[in-house]
Amino acid sequence: MTNILTKPGKKVANIQLLMQLIVTLLSFLTVYFNWGFTMAQSALAGGAVSIIPNFVFALKAFKFAGASASQQVVDSFYKGVKLKMILTAILFVLCFKFLDLAPIVFFTTYSLTMLAPFLASVVNKFNFNQQ
Repeated sequence: MTNILTKPGKKVANIQLLMQLIVTLLSFLTVYFNWGFTMAQSALAGGAVSIIPNFVFALKAFKFAGASASQQVVDSFYKGVKLKMILTAILFVLCFKFLDLAPIVFFTTYSLTMLAPFLASVVNKFNFNQQ
C-alpha cells in the first residue's frame, strides 16, 4: 500500500537518482572514448558506489508519512542513513578489493555523482518557479 503523502518525496528522490545516473553514464562515456574501457570501469564503479546507497536510502526513507506516523518517519530516516553509510563503506571496500581501479577516475565520478542531487534541486526549484 502506498502513502499519497510520500509521493512528493519519492518524486524528488527519483529525480536525484536519475541525475546521478546521467552523471555516471556521461562520465563513463567520456572516460571510455578518451582513455578506454579499463579506465571507464573505474568511472562506472565510482558512480555505482554513489547511486546504490542513495537508492536504498530513498526506499527506506519514504516508507512512511503523515503526522500519525511521525515517529516512524524519523526512525525510517535514521535507519536509512545508517544503512546508506554501511552500504557505502562496504561498496568502497569491495571495489578496491576486487576491481582494478584508477583512483582519480573513481573518486572524480563518485564526487560528481554526489553533487548531482544538488543540481537536481536547483533544476527542481527552477521548474517549480516557472509553473
